[in-house]
Amino acid sequence: MTALRPSRAAADDPATVDEPAAEVGLPPVGPSVATADTAGAASRDGGPARTRRGPFRSLAVRNYRLYFFGQLISLTGTWAQWIAQDWLVLQLTNSGTVLGIVTALQFAPSLLLSLYGGALADRGDKRKLMLGTQSGLGLAALVLGVLDLTGVVALWHVLVLAAIVGVFSALDAPIRQAFVVEMVGPDDLPNAVALNSTSFNLARIAGPAIAGLVITAFGTSWAFLGNAVSSLAVLAGLSLMRPADLLVSKPVRREPGQYRAAVRYVRTRSDLVLPMLLMFVIGTFGMNFQISIALVAKQVFHRGADSYGLLSTMLAIGATLGALGATTRRSRPTRLFLVGAALAFSVTEMLAGLMPSYALTALALIPAGFTMITMAQSANATVQLGVDPSMRGRVMGLYILCFMGGTPIGAPIVGWVAELLGPRWAMLGGGMICLVMTLLVAGYLSRRRQVGSTQVMDRLRSPHPFPR
Repeated sequence: MTALRPSRAAADDPATVDEPAAEVGLPPVGPSVATADTAGAASRDGGPARTRRGPFRSLAVRNYRLYFFGQLISLTGTWAQWIAQDWLVLQLTNSGTVLGIVTALQFAPSLLLSLYGGALADRGDKRKLMLGTQSGLGLAALVLGVLDLTGVVALWHVLVLAAIVGVFSALDAPIRQAFVVEMVGPDDLPNAVALNSTSFNLARIAGPAIAGLVITAFGTSWAFLGNAVSSLAVLAGLSLMRPADLLVSKPVRREPGQYRAAVRYVRTRSDLVLPMLLMFVIGTFGMNFQISIALVAKQVFHRGADSYGLLSTMLAIGATLGALGATTRRSRPTRLFLVGAALAFSVTEMLAGLMPSYALTALALIPAGFTMITMAQSANATVQLGVDPSMRGRVMGLYILCFMGGTPIGAPIVGWVAELLGPRWAMLGGGMICLVMTLLVAGYLSRRRQVGSTQVMDRLRSPHPFPR
């Protein structure tokens, strides 16, 4: 997400080249993570310290602490809005296909703009860029809330605003991902990524639960308006940061061919290709719970918005446990761990789709959430720790493109299959596809790795193994 296989100690060191391009005949181009931009970070007031330990060590950094709690509040509102939006669409249409189309519109801009957002991150001030994208997301929530509150909301309003949210999200995601290392430094990056997953999933617990109660008591409009208010928290956190404490990498000048350079860079690094391919498959077909859970709650168990919110909360509980477990890990995830997590997620999603009762479905979503976030967090950390700082924004743009860009393809398919075969197939079919595709991806990359190793050994046995 090698030709000259490093030792285990070297493989666990984020600053070591884990997967050079030697397997395709190119010289190693390792990620010099501990660059001059981050040197001496431990001596800065409030900056990252290399000697910190513990699962919450990144919160000792003032800038990251402001970011973490601002995001936690804002993401809680975001999750409440997603639940309310799904429920509003079902109230307007009662169609799984339309719900899939709305979801696709929200994620479709990632196909076009993720790389551009990554390029912006490499060229500009990430904190200021996020102030702009987060403001746009808050305004979109406010408009939808006002339309719903006044009773004039129509399906086309939801479709247009979902697309607008998708545009801001597509730009924001790679910038936000690349910004984390500037707050905490490379040593604490895996911990910060895990804490980000924790905040995301704590919000996933609270947001749907709050949304279910708010929708039942007051209607969907107040969930949208609440999200607009919650966006002020992340804007305040970004505004209160100390720019001098950020470990800012040297901006990249705008030049022709920057996107092609990022694609070539990733293509020669199988340690980056693996997590990206896995996240594309799972993001396209497996992580469509906003569709599958809504359909199962409403059409299989004939429950209301509060029960839909509870199912989402159970998924989030499992995801939070997985994220908290990741905060204690210090080494870079291995390939075997990534593939194992992807296979485990596929199986647990299928089991959730097979559960015969509402209570058992809710319980089955806990391990599904655990394995889902374990896979996603491991892939994220693998990519961020394996990339050169000058490429980080664009490579994270590619990662987001793989992770979210498949949703516009998968969401309508999942919604259509659920209408054709039944709501359970939204989870059951997605899990099956993920299982098969994960095995195929793992087999292909394993074969490619063996071929690359054979080529290197042949070169070493030759009379002149290295070019003169």
